Amino acid sequence: MTLRLPDRHGGLRAYEPRTEPLALTPGTPFTSRTVFSAAHVVADPFADAGPDSPAAVDWDATLAFRRHLWSHGLGVAEAMDTAQRGMGLDWAGAAELIRRSAAEAKAVGGEIACGVGTDQITAGSLPEIRRAYEEQLALVEESGSRAILMASRALAASACGPEGYLEVYGHLLRQAAEPVILHWLGPMFDPALEGYWGSADLDAATEVFLDVIAAHPDKVDGIKVSLLDAGREIALRRRLPDGVRCYTGDDFHYPELIAGDERGFSHALLGVFDPLGPLAAEAVRVLDTGDTAGFRELLDPTVELSRHLFQAPTRFYKTGVVLLAWLAGHQSHFTMVGGLQSARSLPHLARAYELADGLGLFPDPKLAEERMKTLLTLYGVPQ
Repeated sequence: MTLRLPDRHGGLRAYEPRTEPLALTPGTPFTSRTVFSAAHVVADPFADAGPDSPAAVDWDATLAFRRHLWSHGLGVAEAMDTAQRGMGLDWAGAAELIRRSAAEAKAVGGEIACGVGTDQITAGSLPEIRRAYEEQLALVEESGSRAILMASRALAASACGPEGYLEVYGHLLRQAAEPVILHWLGPMFDPALEGYWGSADLDAATEVFLDVIAAHPDKVDGIKVSLLDAGREIALRRRLPDGVRCYTGDDFHYPELIAGDERGFSHALLGVFDPLGPLAAEAVRVLDTGDTAGFRELLDPTVELSRHLFQAPTRFYKTGVVLLAWLAGHQSHFTMVGGLQSARSLPHLARAYELADGLGLFPDPKLAEERMKTLLTLYGVPQ
């Protein structure tokens, strides 16, 4: 069947869908890199919940998707930005997600790390922000999961310069039971995080970030950098203390950053590995053999799709991620918590389908084709 896809100029163009998927099978964990996929949540489409209501989650489908990622050897980064944390998923929902996913990880032997933030408050004094972080850190540690200290909107609003960050993070790292991952999420992902680490100047902010790490290197497993700036990430990882890893969160340059150079490489903690999971896993297994060229040959062609999904406004990339999960058959509907399925235009969604289909990402291309046709028809596009 030839689909008629809308373009961004208001026209329609013919597209002939792929007939065969890539042959990608589950496999064992990796040996050369530590790789996490941040994972989306599946909404309950039958819940009577509006954009301002608490998130209604389909727990069975949500956990099934995590088992899919684990089956391919990927770790799961839970309750992160990709799970619509702070964009439809509140702290109560995130806490339940952490409990359920950590228990599931233990049951199936999957690797998991969970986000720790302050989203139970919107603003507050530094002691209040510390207590909010502590509450979430305690829950994650009790679940048996590794902790990811996420950037805090409340801290960005309340800290008057670098000292506030040094105080709050220093306190948290001193009391953390196990080494944590520090997450620097740039304002392209969340505008409320502008000026994080006490300065809008990224060079100055980097020095504060490195000061936090240098003061507690034994409590920092690694850092996740989500600034979409490959050069800055490389420079930063070269300055990390021995034993502190860099996990790339750069959804624009991940192949080259994971491949690395003669002076080092990045591990990965990426939202784009939600839709790319099986293909990304296959590429990393090739890299495990020392075949960097083969790794790049598999992963480089995915960058066009990733850049499309994460184009500005970048924070709405989750819409494309969930669309692709629906088209791939990982869930039965294209509904998101907070109604975020409306955050991207039809031409954007159509292009995401076309790029993903061209890569062979859909296990059942015919199902993806039929579902895309349903979406197009719903929007009034004649087929």
